[in-house]
Amino acid sequence: MAVDEALLRARIAGTGPPTIRFYGWRPATLSLGYAQPLAGTIDVARCRALGIGVVRRPTGGSALLHEPPERELTYSVVGRAGDFPGADDVLETYRRIGEGLVAGLRRLGAAAVLAPLVRRRAGSPDAPTFCFARTGAYEVAVDGRKLVGSAQRRQRGAFLQHGAIALDADPARLRAVFPAEPDPLAAMTTLAAVLGRPVAPEGLVATLAAALADSLGGTVAPGGLAPDEVALAAALVAGKYATEAWTVSGRLPAPVPETHAGIA
Repeated sequence: MAVDEALLRARIAGTGPPTIRFYGWRPATLSLGYAQPLAGTIDVARCRALGIGVVRRPTGGSALLHEPPERELTYSVVGRAGDFPGADDVLETYRRIGEGLVAGLRRLGAAAVLAPLVRRRAGSPDAPTFCFARTGAYEVAVDGRKLVGSAQRRQRGAFLQHGAIALDADPARLRAVFPAEPDPLAAMTTLAAVLGRPVAPEGLVATLAAALADSLGGTVAPGGLAPDEVALAAALVAGKYATEAWTVSGRLPAPVPETHAGIA
């Protein structure tokens, strides 16, 4: 989460390029959406007993259980207006990135599609606790079941979109962490279930990176971290993402200074 935010701040400042990033989690960690309440929604004690960490994302949406790479792969894309057509619009960015993910997954043999844009009416049920319990506009699904969950943040003309690609799942762990979900797998699927075989994260990363670059016009590519981005990520861990105040309430007594990313 800290690295994703550091890349976003660098893109805002113009000191960093548009970037695609893939990563896994060790140990497994549950991430809360930016405005999602913690109390009464997540069994934190059970998470601790299972050795699962808890963090809060800079993006919105519902909670995700990020498993180690053999079960889940996280992607992130950072860019700003002008980086590719539609980068200045929330839904168009979702669509373009979603098309790239779909193209990559199809190259592996998965019959992936983009979920349609559906305007939710006033009075619709609140967002579920578990991200994979409902498929949003331009998220990726197979046979009506969610395969990739995504969330986005836009700030000062730039955006961060990241999400989880379900490679496999442990229903018992999902039920333990999300006790309000009687059947966490009811609305989701996994790449292993779709393909009938496990998928190596390394091969998946290469395929998805190429497909995303094609979908976004070749302007976004995998890349490493500059020294100032490394420093900012470390400051964000210490001053934000590792703090109880941020995890519990999504608020901090003071913002992490942006000077680490070279912003005047």
